[in-house]
Amino acid sequence: MSVQQAAARAAALRREIEQHNHAYYVLDAPTIPDAEYDRLFRELQDIEAAHPQLLSMDSPTQRVGGKPLPEFAPVRHVVPMLSIRTETDTEPSGARAFDARVRRELGLGETDAVVDYAAELKFDGLAVNLRYEHGVLVQAATRGDGETGEDVTQNIRTVRRIPLRLTGEAPPVLEVRGEVFMSRPDFERYNAKQRALGRPTLVNPRNGAAGSLRQLDPAMTAERPLSFYAYGLGEARGRDLPPTHDGVLDALAAFGLPVCEHRAVVQGADGLIAFHARMRAMRDTLPFDIDGVVYKVNSLALQQRLGFVTREPRWAVAHKYPAEEALTTVEAIGVQVGRTGAITPVARLAPVFVGGVTVTNATLHNEGEVRRKDVRIGDTVIVRRAGDVIPEVVAVVLDRRPMKDLVEPAYGPWELLKEYPDCPICHSAIEKPEDEAIARCTGGLFCPAQRKQALLHFAGRRALDIEGLGDKLVEQLVDAAIVNTPADLYKLGLLKLAALERMAEKSAANILAALEKSKHTTLARFIFALGIRNVGETTAKNLARHFGKLDALMAADVDGLQQVPDVGPVVAASIARFFAEPHNIEVIEQLRAAGVHWPEDEPAAAVNSPIAGKTFVLTGALPTLTRDAAKDMIEALGGKVAGSVSKKTDYVVAGSDAGSKLDKAQALGVTILDESQFRELLKT
Repeated sequence: MSVQQAAARAAALRREIEQHNHAYYVLDAPTIPDAEYDRLFRELQDIEAAHPQLLSMDSPTQRVGGKPLPEFAPVRHVVPMLSIRTETDTEPSGARAFDARVRRELGLGETDAVVDYAAELKFDGLAVNLRYEHGVLVQAATRGDGETGEDVTQNIRTVRRIPLRLTGEAPPVLEVRGEVFMSRPDFERYNAKQRALGRPTLVNPRNGAAGSLRQLDPAMTAERPLSFYAYGLGEARGRDLPPTHDGVLDALAAFGLPVCEHRAVVQGADGLIAFHARMRAMRDTLPFDIDGVVYKVNSLALQQRLGFVTREPRWAVAHKYPAEEALTTVEAIGVQVGRTGAITPVARLAPVFVGGVTVTNATLHNEGEVRRKDVRIGDTVIVRRAGDVIPEVVAVVLDRRPMKDLVEPAYGPWELLKEYPDCPICHSAIEKPEDEAIARCTGGLFCPAQRKQALLHFAGRRALDIEGLGDKLVEQLVDAAIVNTPADLYKLGLLKLAALERMAEKSAANILAALEKSKHTTLARFIFALGIRNVGETTAKNLARHFGKLDALMAADVDGLQQVPDVGPVVAASIARFFAEPHNIEVIEQLRAAGVHWPEDEPAAAVNSPIAGKTFVLTGALPTLTRDAAKDMIEALGGKVAGSVSKKTDYVVAGSDAGSKLDKAQALGVTILDESQFRELLKT
């Protein structure tokens, strides 16, 4: 066979094998016997072995897995993989609340037409982004933190439901978002096989899917029976999109991607409620796990109008189902100490399998909740995985309560301060203000339980952004009493860091460089980094804009704090209490003395700036600025950053690989800036 003949035969075999794969794995309708499929596959392998130059990325033979990876490489998402809001009200009122929010944002009155929604299932797996270039799968990444995920391309190639090459006329760039999951029958078959071989089994389908994709050896992933459903798009270039979300899913299906059949376009709140009820009735008969349904405004144009709030789309919501429940007994009641010193009662349970995992602890929220439910040691309780994530005690089965005799319970009511007058971690006093439901450890930054989390929060990406200061290093530093407060971080030296276990000198030097870099920050980031109770990222920015100087913020009383947008009595009291603690002020002054600084007079700069009140959209990769840094610069001068381009957008800052946002800006006539023009604008 000549090279030309081999190339033609290999191309034909690839097309035929992928057609059979699609029929078998996506349509569940095999077209040929297994033996015939194996014969075609071996023929293709033989041709590629004889002519290695004919081997291509989209060949079915490449699904078996490549070489083991040393680690997962980071992948920056061109279009962020944002999460959607979860509606915890599992009743019909949850759907009505979402529809009411959408109509309010769109300015629709009672007499206006109903909104069309695309309703889908909420799969219980792992979200991934598949990047196709000219129809060929070139990269796959996990969601990660929404901005940056992990490269799992080799592992994704082993998932036979995912096409390596799209069918039809594919655009130059198409990023497909979807969920990798493991069906219940596949999960049971896999575990049965593992048990027969004396190997470890998987805990549940969701963990099985997530763990499989994060195997460094793709051959291990290839052994796992993974499935996939597409549910949306990331970056898409070179082709006009359908005008509706439902149309987008139809287009993805036409490209050969698996799209779940259990979806519908429904009208208004009544349509959402009917779909929620219909899928709930089917939930136990589905071959895969779901934890709710997802509603999306069907019109892409209306999605653009609705935009985003914080990092969640206004046009979508996940509507949960009631979580699964089970009975078990309370063996003890302990407490956990949170980052802000909050004392949370925890029921220590006899192990019970609920919601797909074995549960041994369940939150009791606070002492008032323990009393309201009258949870006691020895009680039989109903345990629920609240939101399918955090197990909680729902209620006590009173007729199973252990009794001393026929009248007296074996155990009395649980009292927090009686059982735990002191913090179990640092032995500082526990206090419970009369007007608050939560008891707190008074140890502050001196409490090791709070200290580790406080340091991690301080070093977080949205705070001081100290790269490399993760869980294990913080644990080492705190356990060795090297670091007690955030200010101690800036006293670290190369020798002390390098002496830590598994810390090479180069790694230590990188940590010190990251610490030095973190000294140059913004007032908003610094305020957020302090970990003041009830002060999130948005509130920190509002405080920075209002006061401009840290000293002015620290001197403000409760009334003065409530002049800040979105700061009410509770938040104001938290801030005032924080700055009333001498040890907090001492840490702040130590941080300043260590060289942590930021531009002062931020409000004045914002008021006088040419971009005050202007709306920006960031797209693509800028040469020297991260998206977070550019966002901070805009907000420091009174500008706003939006997630999508509209007629209200004043500027689009575009870097390399700018996608559909740039196209939209050009169509609307919005001013487009590169990084140098952007920097120049901020100076004027």
